[in-house]
Amino acid sequence: MRRRYLSPFILPVAAFAATILVGAVLLRHTSVLPDGLPWVDALFTATSAVCVTGLATVDTGTAFSREGHWVLLGLIQLGGLGIMTYSSLVFYLWRRRVSLTDRLAVGQALLHDPSFHLGNFLVRMVRMVLILELAGALWIYALDPEVMGPFGALFHAVSAFCNAGFSLFPDSLVRWKHSWGMNTVIMLLITLGGIGFAVIDECLRAARGVDLGRRGLSYPAKLVLSTSALLTFGGAVLVFASEMGGGTQNGSVSQTVLSSLFQSVTCRTAGFNTLDIGNMTNVSLMIMIFLMFVGGSPGSCAGGIKTTALRILWSFMGAQFRGRAQVVVAGRAVGSQNMNKTFALLITAIASVLFATLLLSVTEGGDVPHRMVRGQLMDYLFETVSAFATVGLSTGITPTLSVTGKLCLTLLMFMGRIGPIWLLTTLQQMQSETRYRWPESDVPIG
Repeated sequence: MRRRYLSPFILPVAAFAATILVGAVLLRHTSVLPDGLPWVDALFTATSAVCVTGLATVDTGTAFSREGHWVLLGLIQLGGLGIMTYSSLVFYLWRRRVSLTDRLAVGQALLHDPSFHLGNFLVRMVRMVLILELAGALWIYALDPEVMGPFGALFHAVSAFCNAGFSLFPDSLVRWKHSWGMNTVIMLLITLGGIGFAVIDECLRAARGVDLGRRGLSYPAKLVLSTSALLTFGGAVLVFASEMGGGTQNGSVSQTVLSSLFQSVTCRTAGFNTLDIGNMTNVSLMIMIFLMFVGGSPGSCAGGIKTTALRILWSFMGAQFRGRAQVVVAGRAVGSQNMNKTFALLITAIASVLFATLLLSVTEGGDVPHRMVRGQLMDYLFETVSAFATVGLSTGITPTLSVTGKLCLTLLMFMGRIGPIWLLTTLQQMQSETRYRWPESDVPIG
């Protein structure tokens, strides 16, 4: 019994939950709102920060003191790298060794491979993250030192790399929507934080001339990079076509190109925006919902079902149309266990989003006729996908949600950050495996 409930899969769930509760207390204590910060808003903001989502029920820049902003910054950094990563690093530096439990937990979370050398990887990872965030902060500060200031530059650099999307400005980054420099640095940080620590480490080693073998980058790294590039640029083209054809953002062609590329990148669970989401076309919103649902890559700061799951699902459909038994992704066949996890992830994700959308429809206007709430279903769907995929983009309804609606999104953010597969594995670890099998039978489908 003890082994079931203290397995390595339970530790990240418990660590994230404990950090969120502590963060809620600290944020409520550092709020400068006249009537104080309600507990539900404190819990929502802490969850959004630790789960690196970016959804907010209050204005981040004015609702908290400078101490509160430091608390948010700390929660974002902890959530981005993972509580278990930090605790294991402390153990490693302190004792020069890591327990098997921590090694398994962090190994599964970051690389899905418990056999790697955790200590060396953690040191390289944290050093790399701090260097990238500091370089990004210096770049942001150099672009606009008066408005950003040193703390603002650091806050936005960490928020961008961790794919959190929290901003100290009420309109996010709209004031810089025409700045190629600001857009570029934020997009670079978001992209680096969304492709995964292992992929960044592998690319950096390749850039330094480290021998990676005859084929260069590994198969997973190539898969992640190619899929991420396709989604980013493909999404940008579609958003550009939608906004140029019927948008209300009033930008030139070059400005719309930049804004479309930024929105495509930020949909990969970052949460910053340079356009007013509420004024974008429904076509653009549907494209963004798809990009948010897919999210980033495994072992990164991003959420969603991940780029690798999308490639597997796409290849599965291709195999079905061709009548092939094997699912082949980039020249490699996908195992049955991997396929089962992919379908479990997809079904759980869709069911979670639809149930949350239904719940918001009930709590935020279930007794109002449809003709009086036209368009709100799109808002609810957008909001729930944004929460589940830990993106943080919103059409503007987050602050107006009821207590039940906020708690619903809080739970959805937590589930999305931990990951449906992780939660399912955690629940499975608590169960006893059956010693028997049921007889199989075919069921007519379609």
